[in-house]
Amino acid sequence: MKKIIVFLGMFFAFANANAQTKTKSNLNIMTFNIRYDNPGDGSNSWQYRKENAIKMIRFNEIDILGMQEVLAHQLKDFTANLPEYRAIGVGREDGKEKGEYSPILYNKNKFTLIKSGYFWLSQTPEKPSKGWDAACERIATWVQLKDKATGKKLFVLNTHFDHIGEVARRESVNLIKTKIAQLSEGMPQIMMGDLNATPDSSVIQSLLTGDKSLSLLDSKKLASLVYGPNWSFHDFGKMPFKDRPLIDYILVTKGITVHKYGVLAETLNDLFLSDHAPVFINISF
Repeated sequence: MKKIIVFLGMFFAFANANAQTKTKSNLNIMTFNIRYDNPGDGSNSWQYRKENAIKMIRFNEIDILGMQEVLAHQLKDFTANLPEYRAIGVGREDGKEKGEYSPILYNKNKFTLIKSGYFWLSQTPEKPSKGWDAACERIATWVQLKDKATGKKLFVLNTHFDHIGEVARRESVNLIKTKIAQLSEGMPQIMMGDLNATPDSSVIQSLLTGDKSLSLLDSKKLASLVYGPNWSFHDFGKMPFKDRPLIDYILVTKGITVHKYGVLAETLNDLFLSDHAPVFINISF
């Protein structure tokens, strides 16, 4: 009898420990500016890149993906070939399908969508619009997700800051901080995207400092293992290595553990995936 009791005790202890190990969500996150479909790119145009881009996402088993410069037909290429993902986002020019998307794709087998939405980086965020001195309409897409296995909830925002307007980039930071505070409902938060600003810029520094109610942290600095170059934009390999900037980011809030950070290879089978390299992190929370 004692042996049975000991055995049962060990069994339940093991079962409890095993259950506890599953209480944390472990996720692969990626931001990827795919480069809009521009026929002028010649051998780097989308028709030659799309198969490898899709293959790269599948190989890295991405759970949540934020992309930039995505046109409607490019988004359909992803959803048609990656049926396990659901895409959230709209075209920035009309709030429907016109212009570039900054969509979020998530693995619908792994997550339940709680809420989602989008807003423009402007003084009128509720409608298609250019903000401040921006050259283009700019949009942010957000989701609240629930991990089906653990019940953990997560807020994710993906965006693409303007490449011209300095005021627009600064004001976009203020708007996004306000919106995240309003929309995240106390969930752990991830902000990612092409921010068109280098790590030492006032734009990035203001994202990482300031309002203590929203403390965004650079996932690269938190990671236990860092891999890849110190740049993410390469202009299809035309830019000299010394001039290549890091402008693509994944930022997280306290309580998210970053195990790995990497700027992944910009080519596959000697073909460029984009004019940007994908940025990847593995996290748990």
